[in-house]
Amino acid sequence: MKHLMIFLVVITLIIFFAATTFAGWLIFHKPAFRGKVIDAETKEPIEGAVVVAVYQKYPIISGPAGGSASIVKLKETLTDKKGGFYFPPYTTIIQPLAMEEETVFIIYKPGYGNYPGRHVSPPRLVSHEKFFSKELGTKGEKHFKSKTVSFSYGVVELPRLRTSKERLKAIPGGPGDTGSEELPLLYKAINEERKRFGLGEVK
Repeated sequence: MKHLMIFLVVITLIIFFAATTFAGWLIFHKPAFRGKVIDAETKEPIEGAVVVAVYQKYPIISGPAGGSASIVKLKETLTDKKGGFYFPPYTTIIQPLAMEEETVFIIYKPGYGNYPGRHVSPPRLVSHEKFFSKELGTKGEKHFKSKTVSFSYGVVELPRLRTSKERLKAIPGGPGDTGSEELPLLYKAINEERKRFGLGEVK
């Protein structure tokens, strides 16, 4: 019994040390994320845009071909009248042979471009997680070879799309093997747009 107690104490200390020393190992934690979605031309807020947060992990040990990120948690919401959205901090436990990966986002409203991909701001190559976890509106800059691009953290500018070709190209795919059961808001918006162009629903 005494040996068992010593063993449990040692294991607990090892897990605690590892979890606090190697961020993202065993203890999966992400901060609060917030943002604002606006029309790139008018700078007016876009209400009712779907925002998806994809929380991911990455295997520490993988095969010869390498590993790939997998989904820990999916969250979705709609932007409010001011174009705003918010996801509270999220913490959970993941298996010891995985580490947390960057959280990525999908933002979509029919008739507009999407994020990431068909947006005006922020500039490409800005970390999703950093962009949405900093204080909303904080000024940032990204340097590209001969020019510097300024942006506001958390503020996503989506362009209006005017042709059917543009609108069809802007329809996003869901992350991984997800469908309408996991992301009902996103797939509702996708299917509304597909229906507009006489296309069948995706599940």
